[in-house]
Amino acid sequence: MAEKKTQKDSADKKGKTKAGSDKKSKQKSSAPEIKIPIRLFEYYKSDVVPQLMKTFAYSNVMMVPKLSKIVINMGVGAAVADSKVLEEANKELETIAGQKPSIRKAKKSISNFKLREGVNIGTMVTLRRDRMYEFLDRLVNVALPRVRDFRGLSDKSFDGRGNFTLGIKEQIIFPEIDFDKVTRVMGMDITLVTTAKTDNESYELLKAFGMPFIKKEIKTA
Repeated sequence: MAEKKTQKDSADKKGKTKAGSDKKSKQKSSAPEIKIPIRLFEYYKSDVVPQLMKTFAYSNVMMVPKLSKIVINMGVGAAVADSKVLEEANKELETIAGQKPSIRKAKKSISNFKLREGVNIGTMVTLRRDRMYEFLDRLVNVALPRVRDFRGLSDKSFDGRGNFTLGIKEQIIFPEIDFDKVTRVMGMDITLVTTAKTDNESYELLKAFGMPFIKKEIKTA
């Protein structure tokens, strides 16, 4: 009889613990998720859009250009001789972008560079939506001011279709990278893809986001 009572008590305790865990899980799932608003995206909707509509006299809000994606590319030529260099670059790019990058392979064999087709030669990542705006915010306000002897970005790096590309020589300008753990200084290319039809529209859009372009000097006779 005593054994039966102990078995019943243990079964009741297990049932209570399961019911309590189910209640806790239901409470967690029912609790609304707190989403932090993206500062740069809110600024785009409140300030940038009205500013561009006045500048270019757009008749519709949908005509205002916007940022569609950011592509970060790191070419690692030393990976041909040492594959560990590419692994380090891949980890560093993941910490910078907050998203897992993809390994890129060589499309052609080039004997002068001792490169074979299909060999891992670089890493890249494409950012969209919230991560895109967060990265641009960190790039403009934190990373670029840490560049040595920085005098501004050139406005000649547009491709004629509203896209802008800038090159960074050192990945250590990003605060996410621990300087003591860096074994090799590597650069990267960052491409800002916009929906602008002309370079002038893209220039005004990125300038409104805070991109530090070099001021155009007007020559006076």
